[in-house]
Amino acid sequence: MSPNSPGSLWMERGQGRVYKSCTCTAAVWLRSRVLDPKMVQVRSQVGALDGGLPSQSCIGEKSISQLDCMLFLLKQMTARLMLAVGGAVLGSLQFGYNTGVINAPQKVIEEFYNQTWLTRYEEPITAGTLTTLWSLSVAIFSIGGMVGSFSVGLFVNRFGRRNSMLMSNSLAFLAAILMGFSKVAYSFEMLILGRFVVGLYSGLTTGFVPMYVGEVSPTALRGALGTFHQLGIVVGILIAQVFGMDLIMGNESLWPLLLGFTFIPSLLQCIILPFAPESPRFLLINRNEENKAKSVLKKLRGTTDVSSDLQEMKEESRQMMREKKVTILELFRSPLYQQPILIAIVLQLSQQLSGINAVFYYSTSIFEKSGVEQPVYATIGAGVVNTAFTVVSLFVVERAGRRTLHLIGLAGMAGCAVLMTIALVLLDQMAWMSYVSIIAIFGFVAFFEIGPGPIPWFIVAELFSQGPRPAAFAVAGLSNWTSNFIVGMGFQYVEQLCGPYVFIIFTVLLILFFIFTYFKVPETRGRTFDEIASGFRQGGASQSDKTPDEFHSLGADSQV
Repeated sequence: MSPNSPGSLWMERGQGRVYKSCTCTAAVWLRSRVLDPKMVQVRSQVGALDGGLPSQSCIGEKSISQLDCMLFLLKQMTARLMLAVGGAVLGSLQFGYNTGVINAPQKVIEEFYNQTWLTRYEEPITAGTLTTLWSLSVAIFSIGGMVGSFSVGLFVNRFGRRNSMLMSNSLAFLAAILMGFSKVAYSFEMLILGRFVVGLYSGLTTGFVPMYVGEVSPTALRGALGTFHQLGIVVGILIAQVFGMDLIMGNESLWPLLLGFTFIPSLLQCIILPFAPESPRFLLINRNEENKAKSVLKKLRGTTDVSSDLQEMKEESRQMMREKKVTILELFRSPLYQQPILIAIVLQLSQQLSGINAVFYYSTSIFEKSGVEQPVYATIGAGVVNTAFTVVSLFVVERAGRRTLHLIGLAGMAGCAVLMTIALVLLDQMAWMSYVSIIAIFGFVAFFEIGPGPIPWFIVAELFSQGPRPAAFAVAGLSNWTSNFIVGMGFQYVEQLCGPYVFIIFTVLLILFFIFTYFKVPETRGRTFDEIASGFRQGGASQSDKTPDEFHSLGADSQV
């Protein structure tokens, strides 16, 4: 490699020159945090594969290795920043826990419904009524999520990001009381109402957490820390799967405690979040409290020099002042927001309509059909894979980029869906196909967490500036929860109609989402919020002057 190679750091201080490669996000941080800006010279072009950052090289007396770059990035992960992110994603864990907790104790809860009905009406509950009550218990969580996600903007602009998360815990406490004491009160209505209330909480969380994490994170770590939201969700699902086993809390005597367990993460969040700062972007841009924003940034970044962060936020604030108040309707009416809101919606649909929830909602029955003797353990195994590959995504998202990982995830899921279909079709003829189906399910889950799992959540924060961001989260969240509800309610009926070929439907959808992502979704890695928004504002500019790499860094079609 030469000193003029793309993405390189060429360092010179005093005598001699030494060359080493380094990621450009680290190069930007080194330039702004470590080296004297006067010692920085432009020597090389930084290509779009490094996030489309401005061209730069750095001057210094020693080489910077990839490990050194990682160490510099890790220095940005200050204790206050990790406290803020860790406290916030407890809400994500709640969402995941309540998504998965209802499945394991289904039989004992249905028996509770039957006993309660018998006590009240002195006759057993009919099969149709029991099915209706159970379906309502499961589905009302998503209905609550729809309502909650659509209400995100009402809270975050008035009370702030951190305070909104704190306030929403009152819903989690109420839900824990309703569900935890439903058996004592002989009231399945309390359980169903509790599921709706915790759905409200989870819907709000899917907006609050990614927004807050995105706004407190430094640009170079925004993708990695944004993945923590999805990590919290999958850890919550895994905890629910383990706790829901008969030997632990998924039995007749302890299932109310299993459902009421939701109060513990909320209690922890109420203890931690008061020590976490409010979003500095909210303080400066929404409240015009520059001194407070500066103080918060110093704590989050662990340095007294936060001028570059403040300057970037001030520029975004000036741009926001030139825009009128952005409502949900304005997102669809204004040509400025039509493409980013379309991208946000389609990415949310690509997450839920990929078939991942169909796999998790009905994983036990799928494993049973595959001939697995202990399907519950195979389901937990899928949860472990789910969590492990979310961690993998956390480490590679800043290196590979959002767009690339999303494309890899969609393509891999499509391949695994085809493999799963073949295995289920041939299972009766070839017993060993049961192992193929398990591999296909694990692969499906792994590819989901590489891209379609974490990326749609935090990319919404990246696609929009401060003004339209709350409204965009409301629309994106509603899209996610609505498609979640449709899959949860409709999959069993479609599966009965299509049999083992049901995953071909998801394969077609995954291919369509892949095509959309390839042609429409921009790479946001390494860009500030204002740089990303500017890319859409400049969509009317001629594409003819762009190189192929630059073309993809803005999205293959950046017309707005």
